[in-house]
Amino acid sequence: MPGVSSFRTTFLRTARGALAGLLAGFSALAVAELAAGLLRPAAGPVTVVGGAVIDRTPAAVKDFAIRTFGEDDKTVLQVGILLVLALFAAVLGVVSLRLRRTGAAGALVFGVVGAAAALSRPDSAGAGDALPSVVGALTAAAVLYGLAGKAAPVGSTSGGTGTGSGWSRRGFLTVAAVTAASAAGAGVAGRTLSGRRGRGAVASRAGLALPAPASPAPAVPAGAQLKVPEISAFTTPNRDFYRVDTALVVPKVDAGTWRLRIQGKGVTRPRGYTLAQLLARPLIERDITLTCVSNEVGGPYVGTARWLGVPLAGLLAECGVQPPSKGGGADQLVARSVDGMTLGAPVEDVMDGRDAMLAVGMNGEPLPFAHGYPVRMLVPGLYGYVSACKWITEIELTTFDAYDPYWVKRKWARRAPIKTQSRIDTPKPFARPAAGTVVIAGVAWAQHRGISRVEVRVNDGPWQDAVLAAQGTLDTWRQWSYRWRATPGGHTLTVRASDGTGAVQTEDRTRTIPDGASGWHSVFVTVP
Repeated sequence: MPGVSSFRTTFLRTARGALAGLLAGFSALAVAELAAGLLRPAAGPVTVVGGAVIDRTPAAVKDFAIRTFGEDDKTVLQVGILLVLALFAAVLGVVSLRLRRTGAAGALVFGVVGAAAALSRPDSAGAGDALPSVVGALTAAAVLYGLAGKAAPVGSTSGGTGTGSGWSRRGFLTVAAVTAASAAGAGVAGRTLSGRRGRGAVASRAGLALPAPASPAPAVPAGAQLKVPEISAFTTPNRDFYRVDTALVVPKVDAGTWRLRIQGKGVTRPRGYTLAQLLARPLIERDITLTCVSNEVGGPYVGTARWLGVPLAGLLAECGVQPPSKGGGADQLVARSVDGMTLGAPVEDVMDGRDAMLAVGMNGEPLPFAHGYPVRMLVPGLYGYVSACKWITEIELTTFDAYDPYWVKRKWARRAPIKTQSRIDTPKPFARPAAGTVVIAGVAWAQHRGISRVEVRVNDGPWQDAVLAAQGTLDTWRQWSYRWRATPGGHTLTVRASDGTGAVQTEDRTRTIPDGASGWHSVFVTVP
């Protein structure tokens, strides 16, 4: 039947065009990966475009992504970029069946977008960062131009070229397979080169022996960990510690080449430090609970670790820095990371006697790469987006009026003391505990103020005091439990805490933007 035959011919021709476009896109990414491996892995097009997307995404959208996808938000972004790229490449391939030059020119758009993204990144190393995207786009244009002209059935024409004949189906598929294999080889070579660049960092971490602290952490009180199933561990293992940042690729910094620079307003003696110089100083060891400002009420982005580091106030003092309360001219400390991230903390808070530090160890081992190796900053009592700079390389003293760091530019608050929060760990939402005695338990935190009281309410009944576990320090969370006589039916369980000053956690429910979530955590359970 002529109609069926015509449809089949059109379908096959379109499929070959789409395949040609996908192969061109795959070749572009593979060759760009190879170029990035030779030059700088962080300049790969998916990485720089993903970073540019993160930088330009409204804070509310980022908050939604973290709530929805958790620590997989970066993977979702990368998959989304690849899907958009694949769709665009397939469309270009179909367009190229009639307009080869137009299709090839469209492929060059990849290069323009990637190059612009690379040059716009705060950690850009210069014009060289644009090369992987440019080389990848030129590869895509060449592959698409070559394959599209041969994607049509034998004897047909391909508009826009003045040439005519295509390959047989077998011939086209053979060339497509060779192209795919070549691109895959380039991609593997690029990944191998990128991996080799990180070997020095891996070796430096493996060979790092942390010195004993001059000021060890006090032993965790015997009663700090309740024997309640499903309650959060007092000390969070490194593998379970939350990670929220904007880095699509975790930086792997060689400790042998790492340097920290302290400079800026009120710094009378600017200085630089190597890791060896920091490790030679008296170190402190402290249990500190960190909280992400993106943590919703009852959320998972909070954890406690035993940190080892250099007291930050002492480093600043030897550089001549004075807090504003003592006449210092700078009220903001801006920490910069190797990936260009900037965080701004109040100088007064850093130097008021709390255990602010440049951490080098976490739970008895060098910092994991995902948590800032070789050095990160910590300031107890402040949300991480202003205080917990990972992969830190520079500290600049300035003022809040003079400079807005990364998150402040995106409408988050300049100053971010952690709000009093409490969470029910067990029973879980929509659990079905048996009637009788049920242990309600969880954690509460108000870093640098401590927790003095936790209360539990069942439905709209009166508030009842929970039993508090032993307090670690004022900078750690505190476990609590309450024995509830459960009766059949549906029940809403609610918790609230009071901090060390006696202030009660507010009922007012707010979102995380601009300075952290607030409100009481509740779970609904059904007793059969």
